[in-house]
Amino acid sequence: MQSATMSITKHKGLLELTRTLLLQQTMTSLLETLTQVVQAAGIADAVTLVLFDNQNIDNPSERVSFYGIDPHHQPVSYEDETLLATGPVHALLSNPKTQVWRSDALHLHFPQLSALNLYPAFTGYCLVPLLASSGLLGGCEFTRQNDTPFSVEDKNGLHELCMLAAIAVEQIQLRENALFQQSQLRHERDDFRILVDITNAVLSKLDLDELTGEIAKTIHHFFHINAISIVLCDAAKDSEQASVYATHYVQTHVAEREQSRMTLSGSLEQQVMKSGEMLLTNVRPSEDFGSDESTLFQLLWRDQTKTLCILPLRFGHKTLGVLKLAQCQPDNFNTANLRVLQQIAERIAIAVDNALAYQEIKSLKEKLQHENLYLTEQINSNNPDFSDIVGRSPSMSAVLKQVEIVAKSDCSVLILGETGTGKELIARAIHNLGDRRDQRMVKMNCAAMPAGLMESDLFGHEKGSFTGATAQRMGRFELADQGTLFLDEVGEIPLELQPKLLRILQEQEFERVGGNKLISVNVRMIAATNRDLRQMVADKEFRSDLYYRLNVFPIVIPPLRERPEDIPQLVKFLTYKIAKRMKRTIDSIPAETLRLLSRMPWPGNVRELENVIERAVLLTRGTVLDLQLPELNYPLPMAQVVSPAVRESAPAPQLSEEDERERILQVLKETNGVVAGPRGAAQRLGLKRTTLLSRMKKLGIAAR
Repeated sequence: MQSATMSITKHKGLLELTRTLLLQQTMTSLLETLTQVVQAAGIADAVTLVLFDNQNIDNPSERVSFYGIDPHHQPVSYEDETLLATGPVHALLSNPKTQVWRSDALHLHFPQLSALNLYPAFTGYCLVPLLASSGLLGGCEFTRQNDTPFSVEDKNGLHELCMLAAIAVEQIQLRENALFQQSQLRHERDDFRILVDITNAVLSKLDLDELTGEIAKTIHHFFHINAISIVLCDAAKDSEQASVYATHYVQTHVAEREQSRMTLSGSLEQQVMKSGEMLLTNVRPSEDFGSDESTLFQLLWRDQTKTLCILPLRFGHKTLGVLKLAQCQPDNFNTANLRVLQQIAERIAIAVDNALAYQEIKSLKEKLQHENLYLTEQINSNNPDFSDIVGRSPSMSAVLKQVEIVAKSDCSVLILGETGTGKELIARAIHNLGDRRDQRMVKMNCAAMPAGLMESDLFGHEKGSFTGATAQRMGRFELADQGTLFLDEVGEIPLELQPKLLRILQEQEFERVGGNKLISVNVRMIAATNRDLRQMVADKEFRSDLYYRLNVFPIVIPPLRERPEDIPQLVKFLTYKIAKRMKRTIDSIPAETLRLLSRMPWPGNVRELENVIERAVLLTRGTVLDLQLPELNYPLPMAQVVSPAVRESAPAPQLSEEDERERILQVLKETNGVVAGPRGAAQRLGLKRTTLLSRMKKLGIAAR
């Protein structure tokens, strides 16, 4: 009866002990409970746990985890302990039996334990395996400070205790693994939400400026990083230049944004672009890795050391640039955050590629629209070429010789001459004879452009740069890239705009109105003016340095009054051109009319002559040009105007019939037998076609 009572009492004690052990939630609380039990029983003074790495299935003996309580009753734990793994617990893998050691023998056999300094002073040591349903978990170590060795009864009692402890250890490990998995899932869920939010935020932005601002805002919100920059390579192949879009949060949630340019050569950005690998480094205040970082560090952290994280932006086989993050708290760049930031960089690269493609399409669309506008203007101006320059007088031949010389070069040309002398024709001839003939020639009349709009028209403007700037606009310099820009009446350019024009002539780069991005162009400049620029320089109305830049190769076009020998040819050419445009037939110009026109002063030059011819064609009722000279506003060179009766008489009334016959034959030979038309014999002789045919019939000359 007494034995049964003791057995029930023992069973009740084991059940209560098992319940107590299984209620423990952590290894520390389990150790405290085991320590109380063995101390109450007088079996041991301290308890520690050495557990194998249950995650390393292939080789669980490489590392172990240690759990103990120090003399001050504070928990002690070590993970991934390799020296301890080679101690007594290693023998349990091959022989899971209880081990008993004296202190001196244990340290002699396992000297690495002394180096670890994990155990308080002890005399006896007992290691009991922890066997559970899942297998060998590790061992439970018991130490005592008195000289009494562990007896067989002590070992049996500790073995029974460790059977219960193994179940508790297994439960705690399962619980910790479950909590770890839950934590991992929560982190993955949070990371997924961040990626979804960033993806939705950036992929909806097609404007590059808006995109970079949204990227900075989102990264700052989720990671509390105060300095975010995006560095994008130039589209040009092998370009060493890049655009920097920097956002600095100097105050909480107050973004300060700026755009700048940088040279990639030798920079950390270039290193990351080439390697395609993330770079994490510390930057001391004395180090300078670019102008935007210098400004950033002065604003945010001054003399503090910063951690810089640079991630490549790659899409497909293209390296678009880098995402650059800076912070003084390096813990922002932990392993988990860096993994997410790398995934964010991949999505940013897609968004940047979309924005760049959209920007290129938009730019091409605007360029085509503006090209269409300018090409329409040029088509409407008859698109003359070198062959439309009429006149072979010595002075004009000298001008054309200069045109041939300068056309093959790229130097600036300044065309000087009075109003109406044909400066635009000379400019177009220079373009058409040069190497840029296959590119466009863009022109601008500076006198016809309001001063307030001239800068925008020349250099373009950004959206919102001024009232009414509802969209980005390309200027004429961009449209003339790789071609020629002709500035007519260049002397009318306002003095305050001249330095910007000088800069583009020197550097071949400029900024749009309201923008800070440098745009590089390759433009050949041709300027023209009817004003005395040298005198304007003396009067401080025109910059001397700009004048010298424009006046590299001056060409002076002579006025029409200085080349009267060209007037007959000009009259014939203009009559034919204007008559064709008006769908009229003018096949004869009286010789006397040509002589009269050649003796006039023509203060308006070729333009005035063209206007006179146009009016004459309009008023002519027959096929012979009828020029009403008395309506001109300056004195006529001759006292009388030849009457129509005389105009229709023979070319030279004083000539004999034989001389007249020879004259007509000579002219027919020169015109290859052509009688009618602007280059026919009738026009040269100043006769109507029918009159000439009648005289030829009378003189026995056969018409071809």
